[in-house]
This record gives sequence, structure tokens and C-alpha cells, in this order.
Amino acid sequence: MKEKILDKFAEIFGDNEGAKAYFAPGRVNLIGEHTDYNGGHVFPCALTIGTYGVARKRTDNKLRFYSMNFEKLGVIESSLDDLKPEKEAEWTNYPKGVIWAFGEKGMQVPCGMDLLLNGNIPNGSGLSSSASVEVLTGFILKDFFGFDVSNQDLALIGQYAENNFNQVNCGIMDQFAIAMGKKDQAIFLDTATLEYEYAPIRLQNSKIVIACSNKKRGLGDSKYNERRSECETALEELKQAVTIESLGELDEETFEKVKGVIESEVRMRRAKHAVYENRRTIRAVKALSDNDVEQFGKLMNESHVSLRDDYEVTGIELDTLVEEAWKVDGVIGSRMTGAGFGGCTVSIVKDEAIDTFIEQVGKVYEKKIGYAADFYVVEIGDGPCVL
Repeated sequence: MKEKILDKFAEIFGDNEGAKAYFAPGRVNLIGEHTDYNGGHVFPCALTIGTYGVARKRTDNKLRFYSMNFEKLGVIESSLDDLKPEKEAEWTNYPKGVIWAFGEKGMQVPCGMDLLLNGNIPNGSGLSSSASVEVLTGFILKDFFGFDVSNQDLALIGQYAENNFNQVNCGIMDQFAIAMGKKDQAIFLDTATLEYEYAPIRLQNSKIVIACSNKKRGLGDSKYNERRSECETALEELKQAVTIESLGELDEETFEKVKGVIESEVRMRRAKHAVYENRRTIRAVKALSDNDVEQFGKLMNESHVSLRDDYEVTGIELDTLVEEAWKVDGVIGSRMTGAGFGGCTVSIVKDEAIDTFIEQVGKVYEKKIGYAADFYVVEIGDGPCVL
């Protein structure tokens, strides 16, 4: 891949003299969905698929961007003198946002750059292609200009850029999982405190299989912000009955006692998901450390049911993929992953069942939905690096 992207860089930008190649992973969240902005726990891991980039400093303030995933858009130009989000800037709003965020944090980028990207994460799949681009950009800036930032800082800067430049109210999970990724380990992260630990993923003759629904979605225009505000309102209502700063502080028993103060049945279900999902995540990580993969799978299944019924972020595409997965012998657990409304499911499948799983689920999905899903047997990889 390194040679391929360096050659393409030379083709687009004249030569590749002085250019460097980089990689940042995508991520999948194994359990703990829509808990990250509710002060709960998440359990994501970085993948070996992600975003490859080639970058080179310029002597002026020009920014020139090119993506091999959106070749029709050609080279999109911008400038350090005029960093603002623009619809016509398309995907380049993500790297621009990070350059802007560095400046906001007192780290002015001193010169422009040429940047070419090639991602092998399916676009709009919910495997965090945008966060991958953000972390990659931050990593390049750190490497080019010697900014004194840790990988954890890169995650926070990426989130800051997405919240304040691109106006998507995302939590910290995606950028954190990508920046802090470690081979064969998932990250058990408390999003309220940013305390985390690595947990080895031992799946005993099973693999993680991602099914991409190929239903495109954009976080900003989905109901993501709506769900977030429903939870915030529910939290304010709950504060009348209990002293908490986030839904993640409640256990199921306390929630059941005080939920009556939430004035809307819809908001009550949203808050219930946040509370129960957080507890499920804590139990799931313990199950994995006890080598109880079956229990981990059961909790994944329960997570999907809660996302479908209480949080209502699944939709027919994701429900079809998961419900068909549950019918296949050798599937230990399956659930939607990411924000929902399209995107992907994540399943743990026994090695001998993988082919059957892909064939059976794929066949029913295409017949019911009218187009095919894509399947990826994935491995857990490291965070960003120079190639």
C-alpha cells in the first residue's frame, strides 16, 4: 500500500520528493453503544483497516487535499488563512478541522501541506472513517512540526474539531480507540474520567466479523444529536431525585426507583438504554477476562435489543443483519455497532461457521433489502504510525 499511495501522490502532486506515508486505523466498538456521551463505559478496538495518507510540507499557506476514495472530486484546495467549514469542501472539512483545532489549542501550523488519503474503511459504514482521518491528520501535524502532544491529546483534539468545526456532537470513543489502539487488545474506557485499561481479546477459535449494511448515513444529519439531547433532558429530570452528573453513574436498581421523574416515556427509554448498556459493558469486560466468550456474546445480543427497542437507532437493515446472524449455528453474539441508522454490525463467529454465516446472512439480506451487504473478517491492530 505504501508504494501505491506514494506513486499516486507523485501522479497528483508532480513528484513525491520529501513526502512521508502514514496510517491510522478504523475502529469497531464491541459493546457500549451511545454510552460515551452519557458518561458511561465503552469497549472499542482499533482495526487493521483504516486510512493511509501521504503528506508533504509546502512553502506557502496552501492546503491541497486529494482522496483516492473520492477521485471525482479531484484536488480540493484551501488555505491556512481561511479555515472554516464549507459544504463544498466535502471530506476535507475533517483534516481542516484538526488544523484549526491545533491553532485553537495554541499550536499554529506554520505552513501548508499537500495531503493524499486512501482509506480501506467502507465510507459511511460507522467504522469511524472521519475519526480515522482526524487522528491521522493530528499525527501528521505532530510528526511534521514537533508539537508536544500525546496520542491521548490527539484523540481529544480530534473530538474538539468534530464538535466545534464540523458541528457533530460526538463523544470521545472513536478518536480515543483509534489514537490509543493496541494489537489484539480492546480498550475498556470510562468516558467520564478517561481512565482506561487494555483488555486482551481471546476469542478461542472465533473471529470478529463486520457486516456493512451499505446503507449510507451521516452522523451530523442523523438523529444522533436528537438522541443526545433526549438523554441530556432525562438527566436534568433525574437530578431532581438523585445526585448525579451523568447517566453512567446510575445502576439499574437505582434507575428503576427514580425513573418516574422523567416526564416522557420516550426519554425514559433513552435513559434506560444508557444506564443498562453501561452496566452491560462492565459485565461484558469481566466475562471476557473470565474467558467466558459465550456470556460476552449474550450481552452483545442484549445490547442490540436495547438499541432497537429503547434507543431506536437500528432500522430494518441492521435488524435484518443481526436477526439473521442469531439464526446461524456458531454465532456467539451479534449487534449493531456505531451510531446506527445504517452502518455496520459486529459479530463473534466460530471459525468453522464464518463461511456459512456470510453466505446465509448475505443471501437473506440481499433478498429482503434489495442490495448486498459486505462482510469483513477483521483483526485488532495498533494506533497511528509512520509507514
